[in-house]
Amino acid sequence: MTATLIDPPITLKRSTYADYKALDVDDNFWYELINGELVKKSSPAPRHQMIQAKLFRLLANYAFENKRGEVLCAPVDVYVDDENVPQPDLLFIANENAHIITDDGIMGAPNLVVEILSPSSIKRDRSQKLHLYERLCVPEYWIIDPKSATVELYLLAGTVYDLHSYAVEAGTLDSTQLTGFSLDISQIF
Repeated sequence: MTATLIDPPITLKRSTYADYKALDVDDNFWYELINGELVKKSSPAPRHQMIQAKLFRLLANYAFENKRGEVLCAPVDVYVDDENVPQPDLLFIANENAHIITDDGIMGAPNLVVEILSPSSIKRDRSQKLHLYERLCVPEYWIIDPKSATVELYLLAGTVYDLHSYAVEAGTLDSTQLTGFSLDISQIF
């Protein structure tokens, strides 16, 4: 009888925030840390960028003119824990939470996070990041789908997100975190 060798299970090393911060890569990609995995992100498509730019202008102008807080866009790190540092496409931080803005990134829950779907990010944005933002207690989360021209607005209800508003091609969404801001979605599509 011959003995059969069984390979030991492969254990992949999970990356940590320290590993992530120590990255010294110059390959024209962005990286984010999701569940201990370094996720390489290529440049978004032009349509994604145009939607992001239009929404950034609308949010940032409103926040500035009404002295509500800061609007930032990717790449900016949002520290969730030692194995999770996503980079949302856009985020809003109210004046009363300005202390979470540090030289290393955002160290706490933004008031509003926006993710714009790309073909390679759909699962991550709709599942992994949604659960990370729930865990961080981000009060408001928007998912924008350029392909279907939709915007979904989720509000944190206890510890989980509840779909609060949904618009397709036309319609208006009102932010609960950027008080008084109303988005006519035809302005971004």
